[in-house]
Parts: sequence; structure tokens; C-alpha cells
Amino acid sequence: MKIIQYCQHVLGMGHFFRSLEISRAFENDQVIFVAGGSRPDQQLPDNVEYFQLPGLCMNKNFGGLMPTEEGRSLEEVKKERTETLKKIFEQEKPDIFLIELFPFGRKAFRFELLPILDAIKEGKYGDVKVVCSLRDILVERDDGGKHENRCVKYLNKYFNLLLIHSDPKIAKLDETFSVIDDISIPLIYTGFAARKPRKDVRSVIRKRLDIADDVKLMVASVGGGKVGGPLLSAILNGYIKLQPIKTELLILTGPFLDQQNFEELVKEAATISGIKIERFASDFTDLLMGADCMISMAGYNTCMDILTTGIPSAVFPFAQNHEQRMRAEKIAKYIPLKILNNEDLNISNMKNIIKDLLARERTTTVHNINLEGGLDSARAIQKIGNN
Repeated sequence: MKIIQYCQHVLGMGHFFRSLEISRAFENDQVIFVAGGSRPDQQLPDNVEYFQLPGLCMNKNFGGLMPTEEGRSLEEVKKERTETLKKIFEQEKPDIFLIELFPFGRKAFRFELLPILDAIKEGKYGDVKVVCSLRDILVERDDGGKHENRCVKYLNKYFNLLLIHSDPKIAKLDETFSVIDDISIPLIYTGFAARKPRKDVRSVIRKRLDIADDVKLMVASVGGGKVGGPLLSAILNGYIKLQPIKTELLILTGPFLDQQNFEELVKEAATISGIKIERFASDFTDLLMGADCMISMAGYNTCMDILTTGIPSAVFPFAQNHEQRMRAEKIAKYIPLKILNNEDLNISNMKNIIKDLLARERTTTVHNINLEGGLDSARAIQKIGNN
């Protein structure tokens, strides 16, 4: 079976890594991974062929799209992307078109997706089944239901299957999508699409980082980094204020943190021993097995990493919408998880939060949350692809 998997991340990297986890599960199938955001430094599974569209991302004010490559116009990039995507379908003629988030999001990319969906409906590429890959919680909209009605229209017209990457005991789609009963295509809860650490990897990670057995490692992470600067500054200042003995701090700024902010963090940390600042860790889930606690933003993938590794954690949800806080609060009912607020970013509070985290042990709580979303998604897609 041949799958074209479309993923467009415009702010962080969560969409990319969740999609990659699903593509990894198609072990014996061919996946053509078509991406339109900046590619993280991440090794791909052997069954995945990566295809990079000309990049688009959100502008600094989150008010629209902009090219990732300087000197290119938005209209020029849109035209090239549309033509390129058509050529991929003409050449590959896939069995499955797996689209991440659309039509529940990525409205700005209708310019390239609707022509493909229309062509599929007309049979131009053969018998192609179209599947929507959707996360657990949707961003709130205040438009009188226009967005939801448009989603239903597109789903019922173009799609064959809706996959919701959630465990329904944690989050059900109807909590953030009020017209679920109007969806006429099948929908399946797959469980969360969670990355898994390698077995017995703790000693390997600590040896690579040159950390002694009696030293604790704390990780600070903000995903892609576009909105994580204030949290990283608060963690660094709180850590410096506390100056915990036999502890090292690894700060991961994300590849998209502004260069000036990155340099300021490096300069501030330069005089303090035991602090490392890096852009990105391609083995992040393994890294958490080697670490002893973490403070991070509260994105989908990070919350799943906390569940799979059991690392003592505090999370700071993105404030612009309710998605991250809602997920964190639901998960905190099953495992010990500290949820931070704006007032926690002052030095005194952060110092105490760091102190408490360093004193905690890795949780062995059996939460029974379904984290097999990758495998369950692949099975559901293979089922409709073989019919």
C-alpha cells in the first residue's frame, strides 16, 4: 500500500512528530511524507520518503502565512506548492491520502488541498481513500459555527475516515466540536500517538552527556521555541537562584527560538557551571529517560512523552488558546503533573518549583491511557485501503 501523508506545521513541531509516529507504524507500506514547514533534524523510518514543499509558516503576529525562505513572495510559493503537490499525485497515484488536521485546521492551505481533493473525487488518480488525522483537542473558535459547519461539509464530501488521536476517557471530540453528530463518515479513536523511548537507555544517555550516577539532570524544553522564551528565562533564573548541588541543567531552546534570545540565554548561563544550552535533541524521549525531572511547554507530544517516561514534570500551557491547558489538566488526574501559571514565572516561585521537582521520584503510576495511536491508526487505514 502506498500512502501520501500531508503534514503542515506552522508554529511548533508537534504536528510533525505526531505524523511521523503514525508513518513509523506503516512498517511494511510505502509512505511519502509531504511536509510544508521547516524540517527538524530527525531521522526518518526506513519506509518513509520525505518530500519538502516550499516552506510556509505563521508570521510573527500569528496573523497569516509567510514564506520560510527570504526573498520569496507568498503568492509565488503558493503557486509552486500547488503545482508540486499535483505532480506528486500524478506520479505516485497513492492508495491513501492521509491529511493531518485539515479540515479542522489549516484553512489557509485550502489553496493546495481542495484542488487535490476535487481531483481525487473525480477519479483522476485512481481509487484513493482520504483520511483525516486529528489530534485530541481543537482550538476554540468564535464565529457562530461557520468553521464547524465548513469542517462537516468537507469531511462528508471528500473524506472516507476520521482518525482522532486520543483516548476518549481523556478527551472526546465532542468536547471541542459541537456538531459531531453531523459527520456522516466513520470516526475512530486511535489512542494517543505517542513516541516510545528505547529500553534500558538511561545509562547510554547519561554516558553520552557525561553525567555521574549521583548527579541529577533537569531538562527545560519549549518544543519548537517560537513562544517559549519567557519560560526558559524563568527556569534559568530560578535555577541560578537555587544553585542546587549535584544537579545539571540542560536547556533545549527549540530550533525556532529567536537568535537574539538564544544568545542572551547562552551569555547568562556562561558563568554558571553545569548548564548546557542546545537547540534541539533528536532523541528527546530517550533523553527524558536519562533525566530526572523536566519543565516544559504543554504540547501534545510533550504530554505524551511525560506519560511514556514517567519523568517528574511541570508544564506551562500556551496561553493563546485553551488546548494545552485543557489537555494538561485532564492528564493531571492520572499522574502527578504540576501545571504552571504566569505567576510561576517569577524567580522565587520558579526556584521552589525546581526544588520540588528535584526531590520527586519517577512515577510508576499505571495510568492505563491508550498510547498506541500510531499502530491503531495504521491498522484502521490498512483496513480501508485493502477494501
